Amino acid sequence: MTILKASNITKSYGNFKALKDFSLEIESGDIVALLGPNGAGKTTFVKSILGLLQIDSGEIELFGKSSKDVSARDKLVYLPEKFSFYSYFTVIDTLKFYASMYNKENDQVDYNHYLKLLSIEELRDKKLNSLSKGQMQRLGIACTLIGDQDFIILDEPFSGLDPIGIKEVKDICISLKEKNKTLLINSHILAEMERVANRVIILNKGVVERTGTMQEILEEDTLENVFYKIIKGEG
Repeated sequence: MTILKASNITKSYGNFKALKDFSLEIESGDIVALLGPNGAGKTTFVKSILGLLQIDSGEIELFGKSSKDVSARDKLVYLPEKFSFYSYFTVIDTLKFYASMYNKENDQVDYNHYLKLLSIEELRDKKLNSLSKGQMQRLGIACTLIGDQDFIILDEPFSGLDPIGIKEVKDICISLKEKNKTLLINSHILAEMERVANRVIILNKGVVERTGTMQEILEEDTLENVFYKIIKGEG
């Protein structure tokens, strides 16, 4: 099933074109690495998916519906790179708050599962203003997962995490794929994306420069080297 289809998307800010005749498709069960240098158009594209920006031309479909239809985003969840929660909430308060946004009663949610999954059990009753950046990142991912959505968009999910946290998040992503969830991940940590994603989209100056399977990319070289060559105009 096609989860996301973007057809000939164009988006300009004044005279600057952030997206130029941008097209791609994402299928159910894929982990897609959305890669590009700063200013490539990645954030513009994600905001267009979410309905936070109005595109100039083209069409975006989610689950077979126009993205202009609010219900098309019912099965989508997004974790931005920079997020904030109520600092006076505890970790468990925050999880309960997000569960309520999905109309889930407390007895419908196994909070201990999410606390354990992200290794934040001992932080259960800690207020958020006492957490480190890495601990907040773990909590953000837990809040993202609690709705059990089918399409998950993560912006720099490894930010602030130590090597153990990075491995745990990669394992979570792989387990979600096994459940036929679809992930779109924007990250600058190419070595980690090489290990977790099965498809790649390389975006530069608003144009899709390369799209394909991770296997196809790695038959040429490492993801890092292929990315560098494309962005530098050598590939």
